[in-house]
Amino acid sequence: MSGASVLRFFLLALLWGSSFMLIKVSLDGLAPDQIVLSRLILGAAVLAVTAAVRKVRLPGSARIWGHVAVAALFGNVIPFLLISYGERTTGAGLAGVLIGITPLLTLALATVALSTERATPRKAIGLVVGFLGVVLVMGPWSDAGGSLGGQLACVGAAASYACGFVYVRRFLSSRGIAPLALAASQLIAATALQAIATPFLTWHTPELSGKVVASIVCLGVFSTGLAYVLYFRLIGDVGATTASAVNYVVPVVAVVAGVLLLGEPVTWNLVLGGLVVLAGVGFAEDRVKQLRRDPSLSEAS
Repeated sequence: MSGASVLRFFLLALLWGSSFMLIKVSLDGLAPDQIVLSRLILGAAVLAVTAAVRKVRLPGSARIWGHVAVAALFGNVIPFLLISYGERTTGAGLAGVLIGITPLLTLALATVALSTERATPRKAIGLVVGFLGVVLVMGPWSDAGGSLGGQLACVGAAASYACGFVYVRRFLSSRGIAPLALAASQLIAATALQAIATPFLTWHTPELSGKVVASIVCLGVFSTGLAYVLYFRLIGDVGATTASAVNYVVPVVAVVAGVLLLGEPVTWNLVLGGLVVLAGVGFAEDRVKQLRRDPSLSEAS
């Protein structure tokens, strides 16, 4: 990869990894649904402006917008809410590690739902290893990681992300929609869905301290809006396979941010379990072979 691509890669990891810390801080003054709505409004605004500046047209078909709405529900609204609710009783670093199983769940779900994906012994072994890693991370023998409910909410968020990714692959990827247009329309649809749901969810008067305001602005503008822009730029520069490797760095950033900025403890099972999860994901995806075959590696070097 070129120097600029390497910089974008680690900046993206920093933005996505720090989002868990930003959610934790935002919870000091906002309810989970308020966090999600604010995050989506800000992120959608960034992407809409970016699409307008680049003259990228959003989808015009009602049928496509229907598929986009479903993708937004599973890819944004549900996981954002589950992470925010989960972090009320569990650490930001732990949440980041648990979300790290998303690629593994996506692989498992794609194997079941997509005819182009075959079940293989490698995928099965990777799934089992990843599951063992999740058990280690959650540490059911100890309460150091927070409540079981909070941890399960984060696992549920990872499962929802997986459903969203598979849905996009099945119903939207083949329609020739520009990636930026798809991302912008998905966040716009997610904002509309969350706006409809918010009045029916838990609500309290926001306590907008400077720290809370700064956190939610950074979460929406940078860790949601700008992060999507960076991700699709990175795909264009180095290819989807290499860009998706950022998922291996995000949990590390989440743990480091939680330790340095929130004073969260680091337990042996969090570190070991996180490594086992990443190993399971890497083995199931055959990541080393994929990276070697990715033509963008030689083109971008």
